[in-house]
Formats: sequence, C-alpha cells, structure tokens
Amino acid sequence: MRLRFFYRFAYMFTSRDIADYYNQTLNHYQRWWKLDKVMSVHYGYWDGTTRNFQEALLRLNDVMALMVQMESGYNVLDAGCGVGGSLFYLAGKFGIQGTGITLSEKQLEFAEKFKIKSGYAKSLNFRLEDYCNTSFPDNTFDVIWCIESITSTAEKEKFAKEAYRLLKKQGKLIVADYYKITGHQLLEKWRKTWSMAPFVTSEEFEKKILSAGFVLIDKRDITGNIYPTSLRMYRASLLGALPSVIYNLTHNTSRFAKKHYLSGIYQYKALKKELWEYNLHLFEK
Repeated sequence: MRLRFFYRFAYMFTSRDIADYYNQTLNHYQRWWKLDKVMSVHYGYWDGTTRNFQEALLRLNDVMALMVQMESGYNVLDAGCGVGGSLFYLAGKFGIQGTGITLSEKQLEFAEKFKIKSGYAKSLNFRLEDYCNTSFPDNTFDVIWCIESITSTAEKEKFAKEAYRLLKKQGKLIVADYYKITGHQLLEKWRKTWSMAPFVTSEEFEKKILSAGFVLIDKRDITGNIYPTSLRMYRASLLGALPSVIYNLTHNTSRFAKKHYLSGIYQYKALKKELWEYNLHLFEK
C-alpha cells in the first residue's frame, strides 16, 4: 500500500527540468559516450558483429532501420534526437530526409555545428520542440524514431496522439526504451538522476500507444543486448564516485551533474535484480 501511494505522488519532471538535465550533463556524455565520434546517447546494441562500445552505439541504428525497412527518401522525425546521431547515420546510409527535435539548447547547438561539417545541411533539420506538441503539419513523416526518449514523458497518450497525427498512412513509429518489470526504490532513484517520468511496464506503454489508433506489428526484448553497456556504466560510476564527491565539495556543481555518477550504479543494480527490461516496439498507423 505504501509503495503504491509513493509512486502515485512521485515527483514529475517538467520540460524545463529535462532540458536542464541534458544541458548540465552534456560534457559527461562527451567524455564517456565519445559524442564527437558517434553522436549517440543511449545503450546501443551488442551482438556478434560488435567489437566495442562505439560499434554497439551505431549498431542499434541498423537494427531499428531494418525493423522499419528504411528506404531512401523517407522523411524521418527523430523525437528526442539528442545530438542527432541517428539522423546523421541514416542520412549517410539510406539517404533519408530528417528532422530532429530536442528540448535541450546545448544538444541543438551540438547537432547544428555537426550538421555544418557533415555535408547534410540540405537534408537534415534540427529544432527545439516538444514531441507531445509539435509545429509540423498532419501526415508529414514516414517514420517517427525514438531512442530512450519517450520514457521522459508522463504524457505518453498525448505523445501517441501527436505521433499518429504526424505520420503518413501506414507510417511507422519505432521506439527503443526501458520499462519496469516491477516497482522498486532503485528505479525511483535512477529516474531522478536522469530526469525521467515514473517507469511503466511494456504492456502499459503498448496500451497507451494503441489507444491513439496504432497497430503493434513487432516487439523485441533486447535486454541481453544492452547488458554490456549497463555493466560498463556501473564500473565507470564506481571509478568516478570518489572524484565526483570531492569535486562536488570544492565546486558549485549544477543540480543534475552533481549526482549524475549515481545513475550508473542505480541502473545496473536494478537490472541485476531484474526490475527493468529494454524493448523495441514497432507500431504502424
């Protein structure tokens, strides 16, 4: 009873909170995720073809592109695009047209700078927008692409309605994200370090998306494929714990950056307890 009461009144992050999180921790991802090389902020996908972390980050793009049967000329919306890594990859490999939207001013600036150097200035566009309430016309996109972004919003039904509006007939919505298996304090601690909404189960998420009119056409549990990254984050957090504590005592550290190192510990301990899973969902309009 107490646990249900706790989650019912759990702290909810605003759009400004989410933007602040990514603004304040961008330098962390630049260091540990090698943003300048792979432009990705997610768990990636480890299989027999991946030899290292950077390849795992890029591999997830291939897996998802194969699921949606990506084609040249597709118009793709990356909803919660980070610094735009997926769109740059898809433009280079498939020749897509794409738009990435983010709440973070620093992520947008990073993506725009890379776009100038990349040669995709004519085919890619980046904006500061909320994926639950965008400025795009109806029936604009062939694919809406979401990697670890929809977990940030508690208004998943609102996102689903907006995604349905934006997609062309038979357009695809693909989501790579994490879902709770059972409620636990570790999940609550973890989400607060990453400015996420309270976790939902995979089945609860599906119901929210299907309520907008989508059809679920593929679902894959890839928890095993992200495990090496989870372990990597855990080890890095343990190594960085003492330096982080010392730095926080001697500097005026920002709100999210101050406890960011704890996220790697929480997410791995929760994974070991089998409290969460990582799924790919493919929906069609």
